[in-house]
Amino acid sequence: MHLLEPLSDREGWPMTGRCPVERTMKIIGSRNAMLTMREAFYGTRRYDDFAARVGMSAATTASNLRTLTDAGLLERRPYRDEGSRTRDEYVLTQAGTDLMPVVLALHAWGIRYASDPPPIELTHVDCGEPVEIHVTCRAGHRLSADDIAAHIAKPSGA
Repeated sequence: MHLLEPLSDREGWPMTGRCPVERTMKIIGSRNAMLTMREAFYGTRRYDDFAARVGMSAATTASNLRTLTDAGLLERRPYRDEGSRTRDEYVLTQAGTDLMPVVLALHAWGIRYASDPPPIELTHVDCGEPVEIHVTCRAGHRLSADDIAAHIAKPSGA
């Protein structure tokens, strides 16, 4: 990655507390939070199902669902099974859905570097080809780290 002025002087721009990656990791940086989001993408909606599928205690499940809901990644919706009291289920918001490429990238990285052959293969519904994760610019060019420049963002509307 290329750091452009004034970022090339790394001592002159401390990022602690201001970095988007750091802020995101505060929300989704735990194993259980990411696996909860994985389950939400797979269609899990109910508290007990999140706890069982991720392998979390009741307290951890409640904490993760609260954190992800407070962060706007999931939203609570009431449901009621016949003969039972009303409960909440958890559904993805737009912010949660926008996290999908991150979860897919972790899946792809794990297949390549951290696992035996995966039990799940992700494919395109229409053509059946495997899903691949790539970094591109808005013009559609595929990028590597060497193709990316970091610089101070221009204020919106400027």
